[in-house]
Amino acid sequence: MNTKTSSDPLLIGIDVGTTNIKALIFDPRGREIARAQAKTPTHYPQPEWAYYKPDELWKTVSNVLKDTVAQIDNPANIAGIATASIGETGVPIDRSGNPTGHAIAWFDQRTRPQCEQLQKIFDRDELFSLTGLPLQPISSLCKILWIREHQPEAFARTATWLNTADYIAFRLSGIPATDYSLASRTLAFDLHRRQWANDILSEVRVSSNLFAPLCNAGTDLGIILPDIAREIGLPLHTRICAGGHDHICGALAVGVTEPGTMLNSLGTAEAMCLPISQPLTDPQIGRQNFTIGAHVAPDQYYFLGGLFTSGASIEWFRSLFGEDADYNTLISEASESPPGSLGVGFLPQLRFTNPPHAEAIARGTFIGLTPDANRGTLFRAILEGLSLEMRHIIDASKSHPDVPETKNIVAIGGGIRNQLLMQIKATVLNQPITLAEMDEATALGAAVLAGLGTGVYADITDALHTLDIPLQTIHPIPEQVVHYNRIYNRVHKQIYPAVQDLHHQIDQIQMTTVR
Repeated sequence: MNTKTSSDPLLIGIDVGTTNIKALIFDPRGREIARAQAKTPTHYPQPEWAYYKPDELWKTVSNVLKDTVAQIDNPANIAGIATASIGETGVPIDRSGNPTGHAIAWFDQRTRPQCEQLQKIFDRDELFSLTGLPLQPISSLCKILWIREHQPEAFARTATWLNTADYIAFRLSGIPATDYSLASRTLAFDLHRRQWANDILSEVRVSSNLFAPLCNAGTDLGIILPDIAREIGLPLHTRICAGGHDHICGALAVGVTEPGTMLNSLGTAEAMCLPISQPLTDPQIGRQNFTIGAHVAPDQYYFLGGLFTSGASIEWFRSLFGEDADYNTLISEASESPPGSLGVGFLPQLRFTNPPHAEAIARGTFIGLTPDANRGTLFRAILEGLSLEMRHIIDASKSHPDVPETKNIVAIGGGIRNQLLMQIKATVLNQPITLAEMDEATALGAAVLAGLGTGVYADITDALHTLDIPLQTIHPIPEQVVHYNRIYNRVHKQIYPAVQDLHHQIDQIQMTTVR
């Protein structure tokens, strides 16, 4: 007999991530009651391409929901569900709600030509001022233009573009809607007017009617579809609520909703997120590859710098060189290597450049290799490279006078389980880092949105006062700070300028390679 019972209302948070899809059940204090997860079904048909089949995404979500609900004895207590998801990726659907094609993955790079087309139409700075986004191939609008050019029949049948979390909510409720945090990742959203950007869309001949109605994160969309409820084992009264962008949902869960605290969200990609009270329009922010977006907290915004292949770099290394070792073994081996990794350095740009750089072409780099380097040395170099790169992102953010001063850093995500990484990062930054000692803050943030939509919480203040999340603080190692300062200033910051032209040459050669 399952003993996971409670008289409290229960909330489900779904997290559709790059690597995994998870569903967790929480009580109002944020205590985990049950969870299930599965790999995100991703297809890689050729280099630089990746996509999801919408029906596979939904089936995976449905299965993890079913597995999670089966773990509790009191599913009737489930009040609501909301979903957090990756940004930029959207599902095109027809008027009957059926997908008209694949969902292009957020990190897919096939859309470079569409990005170049937009560069010829729009002034980059004006585009950033309006949308809060630098012009990048990953933006949803570039994906839409690619579909129109290469799959015109599918595009002609497309009635609505739903972001990933929107699509899951649609499958659960039958209601199409987009929250402001995900809308602000599309390059089609006017951040100041908080509406679809007709000025942009008319120039590229895309109707604003392609996008779903806008709403606040946490909006109650309605009750679950009866057939879906019965299939999953959910009560018929379950409310489906609008979710939001994954990193920003995580920020909500740990109270990073107002200026003064920085969120460090560690997943497949990593984010440095600073809440701000209004959109910033300094064009230099966009030129340095930073983004501005709408927070899931009402009428709040954020300043974000992305380290696009953070957890991806770690997983890439483990998949190549760790066949006989799990993560704990790799971390143990890395801890035996001294600070500085015997002079080996790593630039974590396996897919994209990170702020403050804004080049479309990126490649990762190891430098300083000698025969003394072993697997542990290289793994530590990756952890140090990620930490040094995040310092570079944070330092660049401080160059903008309108970005608020950061007094505290709160870290969330699967990466915080790597204590060596967090210790290195605290020392590299020379600043304590508070770890939210629950590794599913993103799903909790989605559950909080469900709680707001169903009235479990009166408002965000009530939610944050109710949540009880254990915290741990990692402090810098004083005797290593000077050493890492030297590495940062004299080595790490010099790697990208030194290899930038070489990477361009490599890219050109690869484009002409005879296969």
